[in-house]
Amino acid sequence: MRIAHFCDSHEGRPDGVSRSAALTVSLLRAAGHEVDLVHPGPLLTRSAEAGRVRSIPVPRRQVRVALPSPRPPLTGPPLTGPPDVIHAHTVGPIGMTGFRLAERWRVPLVMTWHTDLLAYADHFPEIPTGAAWCARQLRLGWSAAEFLELTRPGAVRRHRLAALGQAMFARLAVAIAPSPKTAAGFADFAPLPPVCVLPTPVLPVVTVPLARLKRPGAVVLSVGRASAEKNPELLLQAFTHLRRTVPDARLVMLGVRQARAALCRRIAELDLAASVEMLPPVPPGEVTAYYRAADVLAFSSTTDTQSLVLAEAEATGLPVVAADPQLAERPGGGPPRPTCPPEPAAFAAALHRMLTDATLRAEVIDAGLAATAAYPPELFLSRLVEVYARSRTAELPA
Repeated sequence: MRIAHFCDSHEGRPDGVSRSAALTVSLLRAAGHEVDLVHPGPLLTRSAEAGRVRSIPVPRRQVRVALPSPRPPLTGPPLTGPPDVIHAHTVGPIGMTGFRLAERWRVPLVMTWHTDLLAYADHFPEIPTGAAWCARQLRLGWSAAEFLELTRPGAVRRHRLAALGQAMFARLAVAIAPSPKTAAGFADFAPLPPVCVLPTPVLPVVTVPLARLKRPGAVVLSVGRASAEKNPELLLQAFTHLRRTVPDARLVMLGVRQARAALCRRIAELDLAASVEMLPPVPPGEVTAYYRAADVLAFSSTTDTQSLVLAEAEATGLPVVAADPQLAERPGGGPPRPTCPPEPAAFAAALHRMLTDATLRAEVIDAGLAATAAYPPELFLSRLVEVYARSRTAELPA
């Protein structure tokens, strides 16, 4: 089977979308499928070289934006003709190219909904702008008043973004949700195509030795961006509560690159400077080492659609506490992972129990390891190929 993947997250970016797309492509190629990956590349790259599209970096962000084109730019290498299936991972310029080529070539379009755009619109001003651009690319015929609704926070903008989502889902042969939480959120985009819940699996990673955490005190680890949509304020407030009952606890925030100055100021205001360490993103092997050196993973985001870090931590035997009850279900099944309401006191209490209740801790570790073992990459791949086969029998949009 020949599948073309379209992703606006550039290669090597430390986010779940880029890693999920790269892993999916790698697994498909290893299984003998012919796979193209279209993604952002350097500004001076040759057109369509190795699937890379010319892009420019966004200042102060780990993001590259592909240069838009009035028509789909990839009609030569690597896409020399229609694939059997087009798989979009994003809805930026490259993702929209996938939408337009699927329509032009009359091939089924599959999409993995990696990002909760309704939630992210409250944190990123570029999302309403990008939504307006997508509406034009999809030729939705909105009036000026309808476009202006994207500038109005709250229910008005949410309604307009839901209308855009409905138009996108109407073009899909199959919609992939990386978690039951995400699948439930698809209700905003009804009527829906067939929906498949298909989480991204985790791969074993060779651990790089790590000595810097070998200091006294329980280590609470956070992995990922600390920008507003990840709710670092909840994490810091909960940690403040936790230190009242676990005075020697330390918080390690791994993967912080954006908004470091503001975060440092907030840490100082809460009198946590001596107990919090911020570290930049590190390679996967080093991330695994941090998992193994920590005592609990604290996950404060309520906007994630799956969060690979949860399963990654569980695969190393690190218990997690998530402040999002909708992410309780593990990809491999079994008992739900520990969650709590997104409130500082509740989050702190859940972390305290995980650090001090040996019986609970052992049960959670065993459940996490069992769930990871029950959902190997081979199972993900077989289900994904079934999705592609199903999409090829679906009736294409008129």
